[in-house]
Amino acid sequence: MAAKARAIVSWSSGKDAAWALHLVRESGVEVQGIFTTLAAPGRVAVHRVPEALLDRQAAALGLPCEKVPLPWPCPNAVYEAEVGRVLRAAKRRGVTHVVFGDLFLEDLRAWREARLSELGLAGFFPLWGRDTTVLAREMLAAGLEARLACVDRSKLATSFAGRKWDAALLADLPAGVDPCGENGEFHTFASAGPMFRAPIDVDVSGVVEDRGFAFAELVPAAPGPPPTAPR
Repeated sequence: MAAKARAIVSWSSGKDAAWALHLVRESGVEVQGIFTTLAAPGRVAVHRVPEALLDRQAAALGLPCEKVPLPWPCPNAVYEAEVGRVLRAAKRRGVTHVVFGDLFLEDLRAWREARLSELGLAGFFPLWGRDTTVLAREMLAAGLEARLACVDRSKLATSFAGRKWDAALLADLPAGVDPCGENGEFHTFASAGPMFRAPIDVDVSGVVEDRGFAFAELVPAAPGPPPTAPR
């Protein structure tokens, strides 16, 4: 009998990573944890999701999160060394595979697989090659909820930052923009779905424009008022 695959998930905080995690769990893979790169000060790299929300995601997933702090800008050699350190430790704990939410960027997949091979690990790419229009509908139908954490302003208006990734948003996307943002048009923060034990309540406190991108200032939602006692 073949040994059961044990995996760690490359966690961007977005919908694709969340859906990839869900699919490998459904297939019987033992997911032991997630790992996320952080850029100073305490935010998920690229997405700029605050660490407090990352912690809420990990708790809702019921998984430990290995945080990989990186400088900004980050030389590729530093990225490879720091992520390699985390993956070597995971391998010593019995991890055999790393899960990615990549869809169709061939050069990125080839680079990932080459680095994993050097570490004696293999990759899982459960979303690979999917039609992104069909995939987006599948995610939404299953209850996955997300917000746009970051948008490339050369491809989308700043007003998209912070919006819910839902059917209405998909209908509003300009022609040529991938519904899953796989060409870098946008990145998301996943807040609910079958991969989570409970939803993560999040608010948008504002939008910041920086170096051609618009970033939603996502914050944990404030608790609502306590229920009124019956009289």
